[in-house]
Amino acid sequence: MDFGLKGKVAIVTGGTEGIGKASAIVFAREGAKVAICARTPEAVEKTVAEIKRAGGDAFGMAADMSKMEDIERFINAVVKQYGGIDILVNNAGTSARGAFLEIKDDTWHSDIELKVFGAIRCTRLAIPHMQKRGGGRVINITISSAKQPGAGSMPTTISRAAGLAITKALSKEFAADNILVNTVCIGKIKSGQHERRIAKTGVTADDYYSKEAKPIPMGRFGEAEEAANVIVFLCSDGASYVTGTSVHLDGGMSGVL
Repeated sequence: MDFGLKGKVAIVTGGTEGIGKASAIVFAREGAKVAICARTPEAVEKTVAEIKRAGGDAFGMAADMSKMEDIERFINAVVKQYGGIDILVNNAGTSARGAFLEIKDDTWHSDIELKVFGAIRCTRLAIPHMQKRGGGRVINITISSAKQPGAGSMPTTISRAAGLAITKALSKEFAADNILVNTVCIGKIKSGQHERRIAKTGVTADDYYSKEAKPIPMGRFGEAEEAANVIVFLCSDGASYVTGTSVHLDGGMSGVL
């Protein structure tokens, strides 16, 4: 199937590892021009070089999506490099969670700045460029548990729930501009974040994934590329009548639709 992505300009925030990197690679494989950002310059350079070696067209910049000045600098640089924007994947974020009474205001502020305001600011700057091109796609990466928060799940379930509301509201506001806005609700996906955290405990990644996969109906963690395939499909011509919806990518773990 031709996804109709050749020559499209796709931005992926947090694009140097996990789902972000996998999405950037798949976009490039489908012929899109890919722009990525992350906080670490070395990681950005490495990922851009990897995509280019595989024959893709990629551009990258170190930028912190919790800072408005970095977002503006990045979006402006993408437009200067490629002439416009067709696709935005708001992927930048971390999995901050803990006991409610122990979470301080600075943790709440940093989480909301990155995941909520980061997505708001990127989208606000990208949409006018999409309007000029006659349409576009926005994908907000959220989590399944934002619909079904459990104990000890804040602040991340709160910021991700805001992402669900942003998705639905924007889908209605910009549908007439052919700008389609959807969210992919991530469950348990293998990631560098998981592996760095568990490395400090002395547990191997394989042991961690095996133990934590037990409640998942499919019996395993998802791979980053499996998430990327869904994200890229939602940005393709094959999803031209899909907007304002959420897709759970969690191996059947969620108890809600």
